[in-house]
Amino acid sequence: MSDLYDVAAIGNAIVDVIAPATDAFLAEEGLTKGAMILVDQARSAALYRKMAQGLEASGGSAANTVAGLASFGGKGAFMGKVANDLLGEVFTHDMRAIGAHFPNTPLIGGPATAVSMINVTPDAQRTMSTFLGASVQFADDDVDPAVVEAAKIVYLEGYLFDAEPARRAFAKAAGLAHGAGRMIALTLSDSFVVERHRAGLLGFIESQVDLLFANESEVTALFETTSFDVAVEQLRQRVTLAAVTCSEQGSVILTQGERLSVAAEPVEKVVDTTGAGDQYAAGFMFGLARGRPLQQCGKLGSLAAAEVISHYGPRPQVSLKALAASRAIL
Repeated sequence: MSDLYDVAAIGNAIVDVIAPATDAFLAEEGLTKGAMILVDQARSAALYRKMAQGLEASGGSAANTVAGLASFGGKGAFMGKVANDLLGEVFTHDMRAIGAHFPNTPLIGGPATAVSMINVTPDAQRTMSTFLGASVQFADDDVDPAVVEAAKIVYLEGYLFDAEPARRAFAKAAGLAHGAGRMIALTLSDSFVVERHRAGLLGFIESQVDLLFANESEVTALFETTSFDVAVEQLRQRVTLAAVTCSEQGSVILTQGERLSVAAEPVEKVVDTTGAGDQYAAGFMFGLARGRPLQQCGKLGSLAAAEVISHYGPRPQVSLKALAASRAIL
């Protein structure tokens, strides 16, 4: 089958509400800074009423990655579940407006479209309270074989690993992808996901994953160690390729034969870290899908992450293609 997409992603379809907040507000609401917690629809609505005025934008980790890929000039597809409601229409419009293929039929008669309340403190840490709603209704029947088989890389969002139907969807996507000679990529998403599903994630990584994305806290949680070096050596033995981000220290790219270090792109002021890992994955996979060397893939990832943390919101506000060209990275 011909290559129609650089990346086809499967993940939570979420609308983000992003607003500035103080540490005192987090304490008053019982929120742990920098963490992501799951809330019900009532708690989500209550937080919305109390938060400062902010920005509403389509989000979701893997969907943000597809948006970044599109900004580089890549061709992406996204599979996720929204409800037949206003936020579902907004999300669908936003994905298709960036040129992404979004084939899924909206959910009727079930929970509302997912929404994440994101409070950003002055130190740029984001604290997320997420109502997953319709997004966790994604199941194996929602996996489009034609899309999976036409993508160079099939990218799976770790946040979705919480739901049993989604895990079956991941297994189906992995089988289809490998049957078509495609690559399966997985992002661990958050250390809380790792803590809840360590054994299942390790089994899936060892048997199905070709490319793993993680940050420092996620990879050390995965192997239950405080040593980053121990964790990355354990990871090297389990996957063909991995990219591990380390905030301002840049990232480390691992293969079974080498370990490459990539410096972080300088940022004048860090405003909001929401979407940093998502955009790193976008740049890395764009480079990989286009046959770039691994060091260049890492630089493209770092560039995209630097752009997104310089403003509010999880998606690029400038053309990443133009930005990369101006830095002579493409």
